[in-house]
Amino acid sequence: MYWETLPNWFWAIYYLFLLATLGTAIFSVVKRKMKGLSVIAIVFTLTVPIVSLVNSIGRAEGRNEFEHLVSQLQQGAIWSVFVIIGYLFLLVWWVLFLSKSKTEK
Repeated sequence: MYWETLPNWFWAIYYLFLLATLGTAIFSVVKRKMKGLSVIAIVFTLTVPIVSLVNSIGRAEGRNEFEHLVSQLQQGAIWSVFVIIGYLFLLVWWVLFLSKSKTEK
């Protein structure tokens, strides 16, 4: 059985994004800047990929991870809502982090 998956370049960017987010969130907690949001970013950075992986294991043959996430979101699966909220929060966190670092300079 072979399942579809996203291309390798996507996974490289995805894991670099997660590692960079984890590193900068830990840095922010240590420096006591945006401490509460950074702790939430750390939690989402650690839990969202795990929830995505666990729930993508049983996907239908011929579907990649993104197609499975979208179809589960359309069906109202709680895990897919959590994952989407987590990714959106991480993107917003990056915008806030970069805007705060720009204003400090």
